[in-house]
Amino acid sequence: MGDAVSACSGEILSLAIEGAEGAALEAEPDNLVLRAARALAAAAALEGHALLHLLKRLPVASGIGGGSADAAASLRALNQLWGLRWSEARLAAIGAKLGADVPVCVGSRPARMEGVGEVLSAAPSLPRFGLLLANPREALATPAVFRARQGGFSARARLPEGWGSAAAMAADLTALGNDLQAPAISLCPPIAEVLTAISASPGCLLARMSGSGATCFGIFPNAAAAASAAAALPTAWWCWGGGLHGAAL
Repeated sequence: MGDAVSACSGEILSLAIEGAEGAALEAEPDNLVLRAARALAAAAALEGHALLHLLKRLPVASGIGGGSADAAASLRALNQLWGLRWSEARLAAIGAKLGADVPVCVGSRPARMEGVGEVLSAAPSLPRFGLLLANPREALATPAVFRARQGGFSARARLPEGWGSAAAMAADLTALGNDLQAPAISLCPPIAEVLTAISASPGCLLARMSGSGATCFGIFPNAAAAASAAAALPTAWWCWGGGLHGAAL
């Protein structure tokens, strides 16, 4: 369900965008994929010619790190295309200048993020589980959500080394929340409707807002339950349900 970025040789640095959610983006200088490419080229003292292609499946400005993941994918793809063989840490350092979520996306594995996103450590070992994502089709700018927030942030969560089941994981996470959820709902009330709908879905173990919104997620016992719940949500929303990718999951 994620976006896809590819790179091949080109006479100039350019970006082609397509996909169901591609109409919301333009291949402009401020596009994160192009910014990442230019940043890598500058750091490597290269002219940086390449043809980049972005297949956009995730909604824009939806709080699930789609743009950050695209930038990270651009760094990884061009690292290979240009034969740089730079380390993950070196690429992450470039990514950190592009956005707080880019370094964790360079690593592309479950991680715990602290600070503004630059302090990374291994996440608890995750069980197999189903995941549902739903967005009410309303873009929500992260800076606006932070401006609307009042008070401090929750204390650092204490987490185990891992969970043996989706139910055990959801039980621990139920005690935690998202400090940006209330201010996001004040700016985008449909988020509350999405959370209510996910929570009421058969088999849902936990429902929360993702990041600064407006996308919300639900944790389910398995991929089939998540996919079934996603199919039952309003068709006007952007929805996806299934299992996580990766051999460890």
